Amino acid sequence: MILKKHLTISISFFLIISCVKDKDFDISKTKCSELVYNLSLINLNTITEGDITQVQEDIIIEGYIVSSDIENNFFGTIHIQDKAIEPTIGISFLVDLRDYYLQYKLGEKVAIKLKGLYIAKKNNAFVIGGVFTSFGNQSVGRLPSLQVQEHMYAICTNQTAKATKTTIEDLSFSMINTVVELDNLEFIEEELSKTFANEKEETERVLKDCLGNQIKLVNSGYADFATNVLPNKNGNVTAVLIEDKNELKLKIRTIADLSFNNNRCPPIVTEFTSTAIFFSEIADPNNNTGARFIELYNSSNESLDLNNWKINRYTNASTDVSSSLDLTGYSINAKNTLVISPNKDEFITVYGFEPDISIGKNSVADSNGDDNLVLKDPFGTTIDIFGVIGEDGTNTNHEFEDGKAQRKETISMGSSTYMFNQWLIFNDTGSSNTTNTPQNAPDDFSPKVR
Repeated sequence: MILKKHLTISISFFLIISCVKDKDFDISKTKCSELVYNLSLINLNTITEGDITQVQEDIIIEGYIVSSDIENNFFGTIHIQDKAIEPTIGISFLVDLRDYYLQYKLGEKVAIKLKGLYIAKKNNAFVIGGVFTSFGNQSVGRLPSLQVQEHMYAICTNQTAKATKTTIEDLSFSMINTVVELDNLEFIEEELSKTFANEKEETERVLKDCLGNQIKLVNSGYADFATNVLPNKNGNVTAVLIEDKNELKLKIRTIADLSFNNNRCPPIVTEFTSTAIFFSEIADPNNNTGARFIELYNSSNESLDLNNWKINRYTNASTDVSSSLDLTGYSINAKNTLVISPNKDEFITVYGFEPDISIGKNSVADSNGDDNLVLKDPFGTTIDIFGVIGEDGTNTNHEFEDGKAQRKETISMGSSTYMFNQWLIFNDTGSSNTTNTPQNAPDDFSPKVR
């Protein structure tokens, strides 16, 4: 097969269907072609050469049109999927053809003569069309309107393209340029008073499902429905899946692609309380202050979200919070730990792995052994405490200077008051029944091990 890089132009005035300009008129009946494809869309990679290639062979592909410019949300791009149902690939055909919905009906099967067209793979999907040159560089551009009719022909069949039912989580780049259907979506609360698009601007609005997964809906500022206010209910979306800056997004053909008649999703509750999370080890190594850490443990049989949980540190005898750590965005798996370090690089050097959370010096994890720590749930309740707030730890039963405070393995829940009998305390004094045995890292410590 011979592929060339120069532009071959042939112009024909043969029209396969008549044009009608008024959207109120019926779309003309399509004249049927008997073209037979000889290359499937999934095999387009076999005819590409480099970034952009002009096809010189008599190659015919076929597929089903899934986009429409009837309400002006699409412009200059026809999206085509390879099968009517359960497609495996989709492509985009760049055309300089207005109101293409009048000539190529949504859902119908078409055949495309590739000879003379340009083809390239843009990011994760193929694009075909004419050629566009800028500063000496070629790229696939819109094919002039008369040439579109020379290359794309309707194939009469009883089948029409159907949307693939899916979810936001299951969308993939292999589905680009195909039509998809997603249930139980709604626009996020922050955008409910807005219109679909700002005037004359391409605008993105955010949809979410009841699990909190999000995807952007792309709308043209020239779309017929651009000034419509976003619906405030929940429902079904049918749209073409597109890619923009390596991100999957949706684009509807008409406002009828949205059917929002259901009640909105119930609020997602990510804040909870549980005594199954508690301090399991607090470290102030005698030989390396950079190897300090705090370890939390989850004794439950399920992963627990730490949204809006906090650790507060009270330095020495202070009754005011000296430093605080918001644990939002983190979780602890069942029967697992969460390790917090004030010095990530030193922690890795000493212990041989990364901490779960890395924070700076003078933080909650950087205690010198005479401070007090409190674990708070999202509702401000004290779930666990080490030490006595307002009491300097020096020479007390909660001093762990140059040592560690390790929770006894028999303890399975936090305590809102400090219980010395739940801990093994090592330090450099041995005061108040603690153990005068300074601890050296890494051998005397066990981060990530309960």
